[in-house]
Amino acid sequence: MTLKGIQYLPPVVSLENALKLYKSVAQINSLIGSLNAQIKSSVVSTQMIQLLTLTESVQSTRIEGTQVTFLDIIEETSKERKSTEVNEVMNYRDALHYGVDYINQGQPITTRLIHELHKILMGRDTRGTTISSGEFRKIQNFIGPSNDIKDAVYIPVPANEIDVYMTNWEYYINSSRHSTFNNNVSPGHTLLDENSDPLIKTAIMHAQFESIHPYLDGNGRMGRILIMLNMMAESAVDSPIFFVSEELERERLRYYNLLNSVRGESPDWYKWIHFFLEACRRMTVNLMHKFEQVDLLARDGMQKINSATGSMINDVWLYTFTRPNITVAQAALDLNISENTARTHLNKLASLEMIDTDSSRTRNKVYVNYDLLQILR
Repeated sequence: MTLKGIQYLPPVVSLENALKLYKSVAQINSLIGSLNAQIKSSVVSTQMIQLLTLTESVQSTRIEGTQVTFLDIIEETSKERKSTEVNEVMNYRDALHYGVDYINQGQPITTRLIHELHKILMGRDTRGTTISSGEFRKIQNFIGPSNDIKDAVYIPVPANEIDVYMTNWEYYINSSRHSTFNNNVSPGHTLLDENSDPLIKTAIMHAQFESIHPYLDGNGRMGRILIMLNMMAESAVDSPIFFVSEELERERLRYYNLLNSVRGESPDWYKWIHFFLEACRRMTVNLMHKFEQVDLLARDGMQKINSATGSMINDVWLYTFTRPNITVAQAALDLNISENTARTHLNKLASLEMIDTDSSRTRNKVYVNYDLLQILR
């Protein structure tokens, strides 16, 4: 049976299920608090945030069917001519950066911001429809296994209703009441209203945006960017590290099935929110583990450098946590040092077996921090 349309926010769940959700939320918020503290004490927090942004960009585009990997991106970053899939990842990263800067200025999430992000997302050399980038669709779209609407699994709201649904969505995520808000609550049920916990609102925000499907293309990637931005806008995280796409990609089929569960005339919001919260829990635990391992690697390296040489090459060592795959020219340019200095320090790190390089080559050597890449995989 084809699902059609959605209901306005806020959604309704049973009181029993609302209690279950808030118990999960309390546990996850405690984990997020620990992660925030861990990031503040890390010697490589800035570097890790940059790499995690790249990892998120890869995982989110993989959900849409690309085969590009994190290592592909690391290896192609410095190339002038990149594949279409790599460009899609870089567009996603650039859109994330733009959005984070915007939120850090204290600005709310609005339709205007979303249009700007969509333009970046659908920018240089990407697959799909780019003619209407930054504009809501003017025609009916659908989600299904073929190009025939008769085979559609889900048919989103008509194009002429997008504005009112997005207004309802925008007021909800910005904690403001609107005349379109759903106020119908049967006995034993409750509204997950605009003052709900940020984790719950983010789950609802993402699913509703995907269900409105306001653009001709790029809705999935756009909706996952908004997960990070909404958590920052709600001050639920201290740094831009709330990247859940890896967990969603691991259960892609369930992710899509549960998005469908909130659509049509009888939405089941509990199942979707529960799934999203569990993905957030796993993501947070995984990030804490990665930060612990990466911080230990960085600190051990700094100790080895100082005890072995007594020289000041920590900046070069820590730079490999920003770019795990580098050349002498790249290091010299980014660190504002001479190529001879960069080469000396990189070769020293290689001799200490902290990074690897092809010793048979005399020119254009690439130096790789494999220990870091192993943690991030």
